[in-house]
Amino acid sequence: MAEQKKLLRSLNGETLDTPPVWMMRQAGRYLPEYRATRAEAGDFLSLCYNPELAAEVSLQPIRRYGFDAAIMFADILLVPQALGSDVWFVTGEGPRLSTITTPDQAAAMKPADAIHDKLSPIYETLRILRRELPSETTLIGFAGAPWTVATYMIAGRGTPDQGPAHALKESDRATFEAVLDRITEATIEYLLMQIEAGAEVIKLFDSWAGSLKGDDFTKYALEPTRKIIAALKAKHPNTPVIAFPREAGLAYEGFAKAVGADCLALDTKVDLKWAADVLQKDGCVQGNLDPKLMVEGGDRLISETKRIVKALSGGPHIFNLGHGITPDANPENVHVMLEAIRGT
Repeated sequence: MAEQKKLLRSLNGETLDTPPVWMMRQAGRYLPEYRATRAEAGDFLSLCYNPELAAEVSLQPIRRYGFDAAIMFADILLVPQALGSDVWFVTGEGPRLSTITTPDQAAAMKPADAIHDKLSPIYETLRILRRELPSETTLIGFAGAPWTVATYMIAGRGTPDQGPAHALKESDRATFEAVLDRITEATIEYLLMQIEAGAEVIKLFDSWAGSLKGDDFTKYALEPTRKIIAALKAKHPNTPVIAFPREAGLAYEGFAKAVGADCLALDTKVDLKWAADVLQKDGCVQGNLDPKLMVEGGDRLISETKRIVKALSGGPHIFNLGHGITPDANPENVHVMLEAIRGT
């Protein structure tokens, strides 16, 4: 059955008449059933660490929409927590972390292979999903790419320009690189265990890659991603990897080949003709509907969805958003999008 799964066919380089589709953050606050399950869990982190409930919210959008893939419910900041950072979520404001900005704090991070006790519930979530998903649905595991995770660990929160991480990179490069290296090692451990627990595809989210420029992009976005994928492929050569260096701009060109990714996820700013002419030559691309259209709906949602499908129809393509669906999205607009893609 694995050979027949539409998402895996696209990742293997096949051009399909109708692209497979899933959405980033498809298990999330826009769905009333998600909100009910999160309330049952008590708080966000409790939901992440409860395998039965995390599997339930991962399955909810599959039941409702019949997406071609389910992505496990978790968060990129579970790795920092497993490495010893304090992590908590402030309602309406997002995550907060204890900061790592000094050599001593960097040295106090736990070893990469010590993360599994803390993250074992995530592996159980994957095992449950592998049992309960429909046979045609691909299971995606994921992690944040090291640069993006480091920006949170250094700043203690999300920031508009990743300024604290850039400042540490310039003022104390040794400490910055020590943090990045430990995250890279831990991410390899984490993703290898995800594959062993049942993940059929891995996605690396580098949400803040675009704030790195020139040599820094190569050293701190591209190279850690390359290292992670090489380690995964060494043990699991047939497990596809989707890379997402968000807002990389022209640095998207050649990125998939350079890091060994099977698919390149595109943000909303990527020109589709350029993507088809340049990026799709290297293999599968994923994207890139503007999430705002899932709020707006109507004719523009339909026309933009069809435009993306047509523009990328000459090569392997996975339909997705250019970033995650937002809490204010209308669940009915997902049906509208799917009808525009599938013609049903």
